[in-house]
Amino acid sequence: MGEPGGRSELEIRLATAADADIILGFIRDLARYERLEHKIVATGDDIERWLFGDVRVAEVLLAIDGGGPVGFALFFLNFSTFLGRPGIYLEDLFVRETARGRGVGQALMRTLATIAVTRGYGRLEWAVLDWNAPAIEFYRRLGADLLDDWRICRLAGAALERLGGAPASG
Repeated sequence: MGEPGGRSELEIRLATAADADIILGFIRDLARYERLEHKIVATGDDIERWLFGDVRVAEVLLAIDGGGPVGFALFFLNFSTFLGRPGIYLEDLFVRETARGRGVGQALMRTLATIAVTRGYGRLEWAVLDWNAPAIEFYRRLGADLLDDWRICRLAGAALERLGGAPASG
């Protein structure tokens, strides 16, 4: 939706199943930015199944500017035992280079915070790569605390199969 002077209005909305290919495109764009495109195995069918199927494990916000998608945020619930309430974990936030510096990232983060507050959640958290100085500065400007004393742990691939492949014995 255009405004006088050639500016366009930014729209932030929840994605629908019809947006699966757009979401996958953003995932690929993010992977390319992080130099990890070779790690992408997700398909459009995966996105449709897990984000819009019978068991929905995540939600996506899309930023639309000038009629086209310019950013996305993929998030899901976690739970804080200390707060006794759920929170939002932001898995991915990406704004296309052509739209950076125009408030798109801030609008996505503000919408996530609004969702958390409206739904009664206790916090919004995410991870950021240590080399991504522009993102770190962006998050600091929003008021985020960077938790240097925490480390992300992950089991995936063969390690996950080894640990989860055999029934636990007692």
